[in-house]
Amino acid sequence: MKILVTGSNGHLGEALIRHLKTTKHEVVGTDILASPITKYVGDLKDATFVEKCMSGVEAILHTATLHKPHVVTHSKQSFIDTNISGTLNLLEAANRQNVKAFVFTSTTSTFGDAMQPTQQKQAVWVTEDLTPIPKNIYGVTKVAAEQLCQLFHRNHNLPCLILRTSRFFAEVDDNPKLRNQYEDANIKVNEFTHRRVDIQDVVDAHVLAVRKAPIIGFGKYIISATTPFDELDLVDLQIDAVKVLQRKYPIFEEVYRAQGWNMFPTIGRVYVNQLARTELGWQPKYDFGYILNRLHDEKAYRSPLSELIGAKGYHSESFGEAPYPV
Repeated sequence: MKILVTGSNGHLGEALIRHLKTTKHEVVGTDILASPITKYVGDLKDATFVEKCMSGVEAILHTATLHKPHVVTHSKQSFIDTNISGTLNLLEAANRQNVKAFVFTSTTSTFGDAMQPTQQKQAVWVTEDLTPIPKNIYGVTKVAAEQLCQLFHRNHNLPCLILRTSRFFAEVDDNPKLRNQYEDANIKVNEFTHRRVDIQDVVDAHVLAVRKAPIIGFGKYIISATTPFDELDLVDLQIDAVKVLQRKYPIFEEVYRAQGWNMFPTIGRVYVNQLARTELGWQPKYDFGYILNRLHDEKAYRSPLSELIGAKGYHSESFGEAPYPV
């Protein structure tokens, strides 16, 4: 199968290209910037350029996007052009060519204000049933692009699967309070309990989505590491997350003490990946329990692909102490 990967210079785009080149699939990349892994250089808002990229393509992995780090540095119109118009152009081209699978990389950021802890003082159990309430132009345009995917499935029977990914980037956190209080690795490992995923697991989910799209037709899936928590833990997570983890992992305290780390005192949201595991047959490997065991055995806990991709940044310029303006 010939697969087109958009945003081939991004974290996920490059990871997908590298993985797919080891398979029987033929893969081509497109990006607005040139690179050795990018065959087509141009802008997806240009329908003529999109059509040029489509020769022989049977599946599309659409990862190209403006991200949250671009909210301050780019105009709202730029977000609309890239995230909505670019997606529309791809969907139109995919429909004309009878593409077998269109996989759209979305984000858990679409949930936005819907993830605020409830009045009952418990963490929010975030599943696909939660209605998004975007809080910035990034979230708004990603929701709009998701709706375009649904429309093309409804009206044209185009197989479209939407993967709402949680954090998989290696860049430092944009929250200065967290950066001052915790080591970067400490923050990221903490997040594997509820809002982070390894890029290898994200790649695996996308490859499965290509295979499953013709069977499923349309679906939305949260792609995040399997949480150790269940719904009975939600109240306690808002009171004392450390005690919850002490109950679940006997080695938790020992491992964190050896690292000189601390867990967040409270956790306000939990991403649930059950639907993706059930319907896609996805089996994410890099969860919090796996990481604890690797740390306990003094072994690397990130996937080789995650180490290879590393931090790319989102801007060509620097912004002092912060990774990007907020």
